[in-house]
Amino acid sequence: MKIEAITLREIQMPLVHFFETSFGRTYERRILLVTIHGEGVEGWGECVAGEDPFYSAESVDTAWYALEKYLSPMLLGKELSAGSDAPGLLVRVRGHRMAKGALEDALWDAEAQQKALPLWKLLGGNRREIACGVSIGIQDSPHQLLEKIEGELAAGYQRIKVKVKPGWDTNVLEQIRRNWPDILLSCDANSAYTMHDVSHLKSFDRFGLLMIEQPLWNDDFYFHGRLQRQIDTAICLDEGIRNARDAEAAIEHGSCRIINIKVGRVGGFSEAMKIHFVAQRANIPVWCGGMLETGIGRSHNIALSSLGNFTLPGDVSASRRYWQEDIIDPEVTVHRNGTIDVPQATGRGFAIRQDLVDRLTTRKLTLQA
Repeated sequence: MKIEAITLREIQMPLVHFFETSFGRTYERRILLVTIHGEGVEGWGECVAGEDPFYSAESVDTAWYALEKYLSPMLLGKELSAGSDAPGLLVRVRGHRMAKGALEDALWDAEAQQKALPLWKLLGGNRREIACGVSIGIQDSPHQLLEKIEGELAAGYQRIKVKVKPGWDTNVLEQIRRNWPDILLSCDANSAYTMHDVSHLKSFDRFGLLMIEQPLWNDDFYFHGRLQRQIDTAICLDEGIRNARDAEAAIEHGSCRIINIKVGRVGGFSEAMKIHFVAQRANIPVWCGGMLETGIGRSHNIALSSLGNFTLPGDVSASRRYWQEDIIDPEVTVHRNGTIDVPQATGRGFAIRQDLVDRLTTRKLTLQA
């Protein structure tokens, strides 16, 4: 497919309920969308960078700059045979994985449409449904958190993950276990602790957690390896796994027993699949995390989660948990048994609600070949 034009678009969407992590609280999302135009096909991608450079060094504004000035011009006018061609063309630009991921994922979507295949089949997936969990942010009170958990369990979600930080961790985990001693429960620290907290982190073992996600520094797996040898709870690495090389090194060092793969964070489907296969060969289970995506990013997460080693429930939950209206049709829904059907339509499997996207757009730029 010849890349004839690329459209960058920022939309703003209010969350149904604020989402808080150790980085802070979010009420509204600024979201950067990318559309690849070529030979009558439009492929859509979503940049998962946040409003601020807290979770990662990237933000919506740095991603827009990188896409406009460097990454998009590297693709415009090129003939690409597959979405997997993108990393080689973008390699001159260091970093900016979230910006690159938006472009590459849009290309995979366009390729799947051209080949009249569902995106998940193009990726090599083999699941017709995926297991779903939820990620619940820090709340105003433990009581509010317990109410949210009760609602998510009633909706059928198979795994509950709660955000933790110093001062909001063992106290809430104790209350959760008192109410639900047998649920599949995990926690996510988003790098809120250091090796000075080892004794405290050891105390998490008594809660029977599936995992503790990224407890230490975001760019580390060495100290995570030291920590894993001192605690029973499985460590899951998220931010610390930027690529397949990181996954190999972390596994060899014993830094984790589980890996969270976020397609938009690692630079797109090509690298996400490499990480998946590295983990699979080492018998390390993986799951797909969420980044407060719209239905576009959510559809990509569903496709990725259809791969064979995604054996743990991910954070790919229903659209209505986050948005009053999602920008895809149909919206993502979850069955009462906590699963999502993998769509059978071509491409990403969900239509774009162009009218709603246009209403939510705050800036737009189309770059021509």
